[in-house]
Amino acid sequence: MFADAKMLSIPGQGVRCCEGLSRREWLRVGGLGSVGLSVPLLAAGRGLAEIASDADGLRPSFGRAKSCIVLFLFGAPAHQDLWDLKPAAPVEVRGEFRPIPSSVPDLFVGEHLPELAQRAHRFALIRSVTHPDNTHTVAMHYMLSGMRHARPATNPRNAPDDFPCFGALANYVAARSGRAMSSGPSRRNESGLPAAVSLNAPANQVRANNHIFPGFFAGFLGTGYDPMFVPQNANQADFQPLPPVENFERLAARRQLLESVERQPAAVDRNAQVRNIEGDYARAFDVLTSPAVRGAFALAEESPSLRSAYGSTPFGQGCLLARRLVERGVSLVTVNWERDDAFWDTHANNFAQLKNSLCPNFDRGLAALLDDLTQRRLLDETLIVCLGEFGRTPQINTAAGRDHWAACNTILLAGAGIPGGAVYGSSDRLAAYPATNPVTPQDLAATMYHLLGIDRHLTIRDAQGRPYALSTGEPVWDLL
Repeated sequence: MFADAKMLSIPGQGVRCCEGLSRREWLRVGGLGSVGLSVPLLAAGRGLAEIASDADGLRPSFGRAKSCIVLFLFGAPAHQDLWDLKPAAPVEVRGEFRPIPSSVPDLFVGEHLPELAQRAHRFALIRSVTHPDNTHTVAMHYMLSGMRHARPATNPRNAPDDFPCFGALANYVAARSGRAMSSGPSRRNESGLPAAVSLNAPANQVRANNHIFPGFFAGFLGTGYDPMFVPQNANQADFQPLPPVENFERLAARRQLLESVERQPAAVDRNAQVRNIEGDYARAFDVLTSPAVRGAFALAEESPSLRSAYGSTPFGQGCLLARRLVERGVSLVTVNWERDDAFWDTHANNFAQLKNSLCPNFDRGLAALLDDLTQRRLLDETLIVCLGEFGRTPQINTAAGRDHWAACNTILLAGAGIPGGAVYGSSDRLAAYPATNPVTPQDLAATMYHLLGIDRHLTIRDAQGRPYALSTGEPVWDLL
């Protein structure tokens, strides 16, 4: 039915971090379903529901975001070298970088973020994010779902009882809303695109000690609610994440055969697993045959000058692709930092890595995204959330690196009416612990859901019907 699946493998040496992760190992795990064709609920309602059961829905900020772009900096950047510098701290804490002024008076950022410094009036910083989990796996799950992992003391694998990630919740709510987020023709998602897409997907859903990271999947909602995974590097010249269809007539014939089998329930024991597979095939047919879906990923349509502005990197082109997707009505796009590029787990040579490879690519890509969304008048209705799984140690280690530190971190928010230039919360003199207004991952999730017009008190249920609160946090009202 599909072209040779080898087109979906990615060459190159395996790249590992402190948990022993290999991207190439991940690619051996799942086949086509794992790399983008297990597309969630494409035939269901488009967009997120503007529903609320309490006073949140009466606030003007409720539902202000029509879409959300999550920029996940895999490995966790050192907040005290990017966003929360402490020039008065001891040298073994403050490090090598100096703060530079920004476009906002009295707001300083790290010297290797010059482009973002000039755009500080377009984003806000929360410098008091905190949680207790210093292991990548559970910390990623926590930050990307808003719910602490059920087994935080372990290094767990992705499991069917995990709490669903933000993208899975976008699919879940969209399927139940039965309608688009906006009635405006430019925002209707009638192309067959799902509510949630995860870009550079294998950058994070890789195997560590023979298991796949939690935090990127639908968990107890079921695999049908997984985001659409796009594993390919968007910076590749031949980027096209969907396999070619060589014979549309043959594909249509196979779809008719599948439908004839589905109409004969006595012919097969159609348990829940079989029905899920049938649904996956049906959705895969829709994706493969939709010109609009294929067109959404056609980065070659963009001008060379704009592509260059984003940077010829997986992150930069991923940000550009995210703009194309939200422009076409996708509700939640996650851009994962590419692990075949340098990544943020800087246990050694922290300052050299930040200066030479990490900050320049990040600075350019996010700055271009802010400019592009602003020029297209999309920033006011698009929430940007930029985060890692935790912060890094105040104390610089003997390898000139910083280790895991969940007690304090900084995240960036932009768009959807977030006040540009704002700083919420603060850290102590070493950037080690929140000094004012601590914010938890639950609070971040509640803020995102509120802006997306989703009732944070919504009850969701697993396959056994057991109820779970969507969020147990409180929105950061001072930023709304």
